Amino acid sequence: MRRVRIEDIAEEAGLSKATVDRVVHKRGHVRAETASKVAEAAHRLGYYGANLIDQQLAIKLTRVRLGFVLIKEKQEFYQNFKNELEAAAMAREDVRATPLVRFVSSQSPSDMAEAMLAVGEHTDAVACTAVNHHAVTAATETLRQRGKPVFALLNDFAPGAREHYIGLDNLKAGKIAGWMISTAAKGPGKVALFMGSNRWVGHELRETGFRSQFRQSGPDLALLDSVINLETRQLTYETTLALLERYPDLTGICVAGGGMEGAIAALREMRKPGEVALVVNEITTVSRAALSDGYATMVISTPLSALCRETIELMVRSVIDGQTQQLGQRFLEPQIYLPPSV
Repeated sequence: MRRVRIEDIAEEAGLSKATVDRVVHKRGHVRAETASKVAEAAHRLGYYGANLIDQQLAIKLTRVRLGFVLIKEKQEFYQNFKNELEAAAMAREDVRATPLVRFVSSQSPSDMAEAMLAVGEHTDAVACTAVNHHAVTAATETLRQRGKPVFALLNDFAPGAREHYIGLDNLKAGKIAGWMISTAAKGPGKVALFMGSNRWVGHELRETGFRSQFRQSGPDLALLDSVINLETRQLTYETTLALLERYPDLTGICVAGGGMEGAIAALREMRKPGEVALVVNEITTVSRAALSDGYATMVISTPLSALCRETIELMVRSVIDGQTQQLGQRFLEPQIYLPPSV
């Protein structure tokens, strides 16, 4: 007699093979009624592992509701971020982790704070990409008082109130960018540095690291005053065009935050590949193409999968074990992309 396969159970239960596989091999969470359908079909067909499925259904997993507040919903990086967070939460087998992701349409501190409090109403812990501002700090303190720890993602905020910062060491990332520009720039000339705003602590740290490295390795290069681009493509594009026209010897550009698409577009219009050394953040379709055709020199990227797994782990532990009094930082190693690697 042929052994019953997962495909047979899926057909009997009227479910997909992937759903049955998740139940049988504990590869994630499914609804209780769905798991029951799998168990019933397995018993009807005489599946050898039916009793093990019953045992799994009898185990009551702790439910942990995890909330996330992100920005820039339409951008590829943040969509990838959302997907990785949800996948990391659903992959947990020790708890029943339910992710709730909300995007904020603006970078207004009050909007971010409002979103944090709203998400906190329905979750046990909250992780955010937010600016460092007293409104965000107040929301963090309110959530903490309610027993709901807050975690800072990518950019640190609310020191003394948030639970952990998880992301890159932005000072180190700035030094890496400064070294790359000073190494790749062709001859003496000017270098431009774009920052989102002074409210993004991560951008300020990158600027500090960039300038520190530049003093050591870029004696023939003149670093211009930092440009605030509000992380927008259009403003970065228009400003890059103006800088290229004003400074024919512009030989390097670093975009410390968002808006890299604008710098890349301007360089494509005004310069040949490789004439200006360009360092940007996060590997996306746009930055990968710029590396491929020689308009980007280096991409410093966040390892999203590792970031999300680490974030989920810290959030789950804080909910189960309680908030800690030792607020910390978890630095991840950046992923470096160069033209030969794409």
